Amino acid sequence: MIAVPPEEAASRPSTFNLKILLLLSFGHLVTDIYQGALPAILPYLKDKLSLSYTLAGVLLMAANFTSSILQPLFGHFSDKKEKAWLLPLGCLAAGLGLSLASLPRSFGPLLILVILSGLGIAAYHPEGYKTASFFTGDRPATGMSVFSVGGNLGLALGPLFSLGVINFLGFGGLPLMLVFALLSLILLLGNWAYLQSAKPLRPKNRVPAVAAPSGAYTALFLVIATVVMRSWTQLGLMTYIPFYFIGYLQGDPLYSGKLVSAFLLGGVAGTILGSILADRVGHKEYLVYSMLATSLLAPLILLAAGPLLLVVLILVGLALISSFTVTIVMAQRLLPQNLGVASGLMVGFAIGAGGFGVTLLGVVADHFGVVTALRAILVLPLAGLGLALLVRYPHDASLKSYPADLSGSK
Repeated sequence: MIAVPPEEAASRPSTFNLKILLLLSFGHLVTDIYQGALPAILPYLKDKLSLSYTLAGVLLMAANFTSSILQPLFGHFSDKKEKAWLLPLGCLAAGLGLSLASLPRSFGPLLILVILSGLGIAAYHPEGYKTASFFTGDRPATGMSVFSVGGNLGLALGPLFSLGVINFLGFGGLPLMLVFALLSLILLLGNWAYLQSAKPLRPKNRVPAVAAPSGAYTALFLVIATVVMRSWTQLGLMTYIPFYFIGYLQGDPLYSGKLVSAFLLGGVAGTILGSILADRVGHKEYLVYSMLATSLLAPLILLAAGPLLLVVLILVGLALISSFTVTIVMAQRLLPQNLGVASGLMVGFAIGAGGFGVTLLGVVADHFGVVTALRAILVLPLAGLGLALLVRYPHDASLKSYPADLSGSK
């Protein structure tokens, strides 16, 4: 357990604190394990309750709406007053909702559990990103990447852990998944005094308490739009790479799962490496480089086969997802007095909106085929690149005077 004396916390709340970032990142990992597990267990839920594809889609839609789209509301709630209790409560709710999903015998109670899990996920993320930002010191993107990588890893591990439990214990053994939430709960509560004692001092060392200028909202809109394109690309590839590999390349269905995992694990590595580079070259600059690299690499997916396709997907995941943390930091700098809302907009609303875009890809796939849908996905990074180039955001060298000189910064 990470235990630090409260008096020590009060003396250095604004420094880069790897231990607390790892603690928060573990909670992030656990919360997103449950988010990643739902699609994997959906076929079991469908078979047990004899659900139609429409009702299965309703479950996913409810999960996406509550866990993603509602995040800015939780962020607004968090910004009104310090609410660190959202961290353990959110993690516990996420775990309870998913872990107990094997128990209901009808659709209604199952839907309530899915909503509970989604609300827990939505509660943890804005408060987690806001709290983590206070422990990043002078390396905001690097520090935030420590927190973010937990979530990315959790999404990748969720299907593996949930299906592993089901394979060993059967679907009725799913409640065992609650162990992760309970462990995170113990760690968070064990360091409660530290987290609480640090909060009153941290804002004094942050961005001056002034309202963001009008130019910040235009920049924020463009960053959100860029993240929507990135999310649409990521979720689209996660959804249609298996269809493409199995249906078009006639590949092994089990190997298609490994391709998606490789893509996501490439993103885990990219989250760390990209954030370190962004703190050196500038946040907007790196966002542009990330979208440019993705635009150049993504078309190779349609040209690669066999082991080469695995390598290409790792590289695409690394390039695309590497700006994940960077855009969160940019949003927080653009809304310095609303860190929870900024985080909710980036991690919740923007990503959730990208998820709804995958529905449009389904229409394309139904009418024109999976390959055409995949080609449509490959255009999205180019749109993201164009939007990123339009963002007016200060270089790191001007952050000391930010946000006063936003309007004159590139």
